[in-house]
Amino acid sequence: MTTNLPPLVVMGVSGCGKSTIGAQLGERLGVPFFDGDDFHPPANKAKMAAGIPLDDDDRAPWLAEIGAALATPAGGAGSRIIACSALKRSYRDLLRSFAPDLVFIHLSGEAATISRRLNGRAHEYMPSSLLASQLATLEPLASAEAHILVDILDDPASLVDGIASRLETSGSRAAVDAEA
Repeated sequence: MTTNLPPLVVMGVSGCGKSTIGAQLGERLGVPFFDGDDFHPPANKAKMAAGIPLDDDDRAPWLAEIGAALATPAGGAGSRIIACSALKRSYRDLLRSFAPDLVFIHLSGEAATISRRLNGRAHEYMPSSLLASQLATLEPLASAEAHILVDILDDPASLVDGIASRLETSGSRAAVDAEA
């Protein structure tokens, strides 16, 4: 288990593996994992299920809920990991307003790879038709945003090993622009 680990957000578009990697990373590091999908209100889920992309007004209360969870560690102590798309800089800024030492783990990949993954899974409310809107919304992380950039081509176990290694060797802060 890593000590002094900051709160972590596993981010990226739908289908990049946020929930899988986040859960496995949490298990590996001994840190509680939460899926950002569980924080969506029913209206957001219904909108997405209908193939309608969320807008900033839809996302604001959802991001505030996630930010509050980041600021309040499970059990009152330690870090936590939350899977959250965090597509725009303004969304990440909002999350950092709750947890200033937040580190983003950006799962990134080619649109074709992500599309194949989306088409090969069943999801409660996120159709593959929304991938294009998510990719269009995604703003790259700035150099000032603490993050680890991860290419999703490797298998989940290898990705988790690489991320954990980066976190363990960087102490309480992840290296900016680091690739796992």
